[in-house]
Amino acid sequence: MKQRMLLSLAVLLMTLSACGQRLSILGDSYSTFEGYLQPDTNAVWYWERQWECTDVTSVRQTWWHLLLNETGMKLCVNNSFSGATICHSGYDGADYSDRSFCTRLPKLGSPDIILVFGATNDEWAHAPIGEYQYSQWTSQDLYAFRPAMAYMLQHLQDHYPNVKLYFILNDILSDDINQSVLTICRHYDVPVIRLKDIDKQCGHPNVAGMRQIADQVKAALKADNCF
Repeated sequence: MKQRMLLSLAVLLMTLSACGQRLSILGDSYSTFEGYLQPDTNAVWYWERQWECTDVTSVRQTWWHLLLNETGMKLCVNNSFSGATICHSGYDGADYSDRSFCTRLPKLGSPDIILVFGATNDEWAHAPIGEYQYSQWTSQDLYAFRPAMAYMLQHLQDHYPNVKLYFILNDILSDDINQSVLTICRHYDVPVIRLKDIDKQCGHPNVAGMRQIADQVKAALKADNCF
């Protein structure tokens, strides 16, 4: 009887622990939805209205909302910004230091798990790729992708010790970006969730694509005993 009670208590504690997992997202347009970002001044791609570039019109259709509903995890902070690059270089040579992943990374609350979903705009904006660099970054170094990627991961680990960190890698990026992400994530021992065959509209996940992302991310987190 005593052993049965202890086993039941252990199962209960494991269940409560899984349900209490708090998830934060550091992302770009793929993870946005009007009214559900922190801060709410971040630019969005997905809205509660139909328009020609997507059939996603409800937050419940987003990959991250599907993931939360199906795993029991709780949203801590979704700090996603449409068009944002990991580095400080933006479209047409614009300075994106106000919205880059490197700038926004300290504003993710107190999560148990962080999902970083980026690098798409670094490629689309033709940001400089730069050299691999793992320390002593200057502000100028962060205008290139590789130094900024390393800076981001190191500072995420410094800001959020004992938090599980994952990088979600889009399925349409160049070899330069893919290999850079894999190399730098390997240096920091950060798992990469590589997406495959995501349905898109105007370069962005549609309803079917959101479902595919949710399924692939969920499978990776489940395999790592995150819930």
